[in-house]
Amino acid sequence: MSWTEVRRDDRIVEWERSDGHATIRLRRGPNAWHVRVDRLYQSAEGRGYEGERFESESEARETVEAWKDEYDVEN
Repeated sequence: MSWTEVRRDDRIVEWERSDGHATIRLRRGPNAWHVRVDRLYQSAEGRGYEGERFESESEARETVEAWKDEYDVEN
C-alpha cells in the first residue's frame, strides 16, 4: 500500500499517498465520524475532494480502507 500515516492525535488520523498528491483523513467529531479524501491538482487523476459522515467508527474505518485501495497509485 502506498499510504503513510502522517498525523495522529486524539481526534484525527491522516494518511498521505506516496506521491504526496493525496491525503485521507479520519476525524472524530462530537457526534459522528468524518472521512475525507483530498487530491491536489498535481495528482495524476486531477484535483478532487470527497467526504462522508458516519455514525460508527467501524463504518468510517471501512471507508478509509476502501478509499486507500481506490485512490492508491501503486495498484
